[in-house]
Amino acid sequence: MTVLDSAPHDVLDAYRTCEFVTLGRNGAPLVWPTAVARREDGTLLLTTSLAFAQKALNVRRDGRVALLFSDPTGSGMDRAPQVFVSGRAHCPDTIMTSPEGAEEYWRRLFERQPHSRSYLKHPMRAMMSWYYLRLLITVKPERVSVRPSLQELLREQAPAPAPATTAQTLPGAAQLGRHPTAVLAARNASGAPLLARTRPQPTPSGYLVEVPSDCPVEPGPASLLVHRHDEQLNHMYNALVRGNLRRSDSGWLLTPSTVIEPMGSGRVSDALRILRHTKRSTDRYLERRGLHRPKVQWDQFRALAAPAHTGRN
Repeated sequence: MTVLDSAPHDVLDAYRTCEFVTLGRNGAPLVWPTAVARREDGTLLLTTSLAFAQKALNVRRDGRVALLFSDPTGSGMDRAPQVFVSGRAHCPDTIMTSPEGAEEYWRRLFERQPHSRSYLKHPMRAMMSWYYLRLLITVKPERVSVRPSLQELLREQAPAPAPATTAQTLPGAAQLGRHPTAVLAARNASGAPLLARTRPQPTPSGYLVEVPSDCPVEPGPASLLVHRHDEQLNHMYNALVRGNLRRSDSGWLLTPSTVIEPMGSGRVSDALRILRHTKRSTDRYLERRGLHRPKVQWDQFRALAAPAHTGRN
């Protein structure tokens, strides 16, 4: 019996993505969407490429993490409950050049994200080698909470009209305004990260957010994440609105300060910028450790992708 047995396994396995939060160097909770695989030993496996290694670096400094399974897009479950998991993570400084140790993770990714198979072929292979140089993050759950579905949350948290000027002046208003909900990342009294999907309400001084009773947030640095993907994990977008959370007369209020759009806003030029960034970031990770770029084991990845090609996708 493991802590994760208190969560419905079929629901966890059906979710295509979850929100994953780590703690930055200054203790600020930083949350991004990611794919995850449940292991039979009750742990959760995530991976991150060297190009986006910050999650791994955060885990090595402070292993307290949390995950929220809250966007059921592509799961085939219209009213899937949300599942919150908090625990401890570890991430060895071992660069994986093959799917070894994460075979089920990659097999499922190739099946659920068919377009990623194209990265294994020329000419994409030359540009996407960074994608397959991965660090493995293992999470040992310590607490699990099952929350109402996203549909129930939308019914309970009805949107309130915002002043016309608010949407034009608040940082993140454009990004948050295009999504019905966002995921709040904050901290509890001990400094551990918490996550809750909520419907931010813009006010002249920030965004009012509601949190569930099992999410005892405290004032301090916080952020709001919005992200989306289609049924096949394509057309992805995410944005993070960072700021400070405090109590107000109307409830919890996040005062925004900065907006981060790591994948750009959808412009054609964003793709080139991202490719340049991934190359520089990968090279920097290796250079700081005095390493040469490892060779990706393409044959092993292709062997896992081939069965997916003839499967239901």
